[in-house]
Amino acid sequence: MKQRSIGGRAVSAIGLGGMPMSIEGRPDRQRAIATIHAALDSGVTLIDTADAYHLHANEVGHNESLIAEALAAYGGDTSDVLVATKGGHLRPGDGSWTVNGRPEYLKQAAEGSLKRLGVEAIGLYQFHRTDPKVPYAESVGAIRDLLDAGKIQMAGISNASPAQIREAQEVLGGRLVSVQNQYSPAFLSSRPELDLATELGIAFLPWSPFGGSSRASGLGETHTAFQQVAQARGVSPQQVCLAWMLATSPIVIPIPGSSRPETAKDSAAATELVLTDEELATLNAAN
Repeated sequence: MKQRSIGGRAVSAIGLGGMPMSIEGRPDRQRAIATIHAALDSGVTLIDTADAYHLHANEVGHNESLIAEALAAYGGDTSDVLVATKGGHLRPGDGSWTVNGRPEYLKQAAEGSLKRLGVEAIGLYQFHRTDPKVPYAESVGAIRDLLDAGKIQMAGISNASPAQIREAQEVLGGRLVSVQNQYSPAFLSSRPELDLATELGIAFLPWSPFGGSSRASGLGETHTAFQQVAQARGVSPQQVCLAWMLATSPIVIPIPGSSRPETAKDSAAATELVLTDEELATLNAAN
């Protein structure tokens, strides 16, 4: 599989988002682990998760534990796999989402993630979502402290604005390596953040690149240009979407979620799909 870079570390150009394996509609544990293994078999070396990827209030870190279990059970070499997790977003267990960007909480959350992942240092730790009650610099300062203490190897942010990206880069002393924002044909408003990440040379990790789990299967129906290119190339519209994203900038690394082995394999295959200038022009014109 083709590779890209996060903080100088080579990773697969397509990652695996773990969220669908742990929230509403999630598969049983056996199928979830088979999905992770299928991604690894396909050459995926970036797996994204968060402590908030769970369903019930008493299972914080469900997805982190699942990924740790899958990696331990995998028969092949996983030394090159980068697990990226996040803190600062919470699910009380009633379907709602809350935020907590207090530095002391973020450090506590990171300790919990360390234990669940079973590692000495988290590969990539990201501040999940802005807490309006806490100055952004203070929240990112906690990530900086974790980096300085060796608890995490690299630092990133998620759901950030251009101003917050620049602020985080300053607070981290130039050590910000990634930005994870929503970006898809249905959600293009993060293009300024993508362009800034390109300018700064840091990785941009689009989450929900198909528009969210409820829209993923119908991508070709709602965005017909992707369906047309897919039919002509004999691939899925989801592969076309990922290849289109990869062509946008060399710093883009999509992290499509998956809950089935076949969809994980299909997404991974998108790194081998090179779209022509004409196809890209058609897709760009439709968006």
